[in-house]
Amino acid sequence: MAFHEIRFPANLSFGSVGGPERRTEIVTLSNGHEERNTPWAHSRRRYDAGLGLRSLDDVEVLIAFFEARQGQMHGFRWKDWADHRSCASSRKITPEDQLIGTGDGVREDFRLVKAYASGPGKYLRPVTKPVAGTVVVALGGVERIEGLHYEVDTTAGLVRFLEAPALGVRVTAGFEFDVPVRFDTDRIQVSVASFQAGDVPNVPVLEVRV
Repeated sequence: MAFHEIRFPANLSFGSVGGPERRTEIVTLSNGHEERNTPWAHSRRRYDAGLGLRSLDDVEVLIAFFEARQGQMHGFRWKDWADHRSCASSRKITPEDQLIGTGDGVREDFRLVKAYASGPGKYLRPVTKPVAGTVVVALGGVERIEGLHYEVDTTAGLVRFLEAPALGVRVTAGFEFDVPVRFDTDRIQVSVASFQAGDVPNVPVLEVRV
């Protein structure tokens, strides 16, 4: 499967429904207690692109995008309006939003991540599709300049420093990001009469690993 570095029209994904999915295996023991385990290190997101359609023009845009991706064949970028920034939606992105590593004087490449913390639990989500022009980086709280101090690989979520950060220096970043996804169907069925009556098509979209 190829991945197309193109975003699904953001105005259509705005009205979509979706979010993270986990897989938990639960075994109930004879004494009533449970053993819970998960084969997934990372969550996977699902969305319904059909709910964002508001007009027949939107349907035409969707079909063109679907055909260009050849259904499930090729992946693409998706903007999750509920979770697409390194900080809270009400805040401005800063270069100290997320800790992405600590310098050792040798390492030059750092992968973008977003931390989700609540109580004793914490999850680090890999960010593989940052949005070009939105990534800001700091070393030890001092903002650095893209192109002068570092480069960003927006196809892999990688920050590459031109000179390795010194030992013990905190490496932080702020950014916007997309979710790598594909269509989870090879068929789109639209009835003009039904759509005009408010019955929108179901267009499932599924996160992929890249």
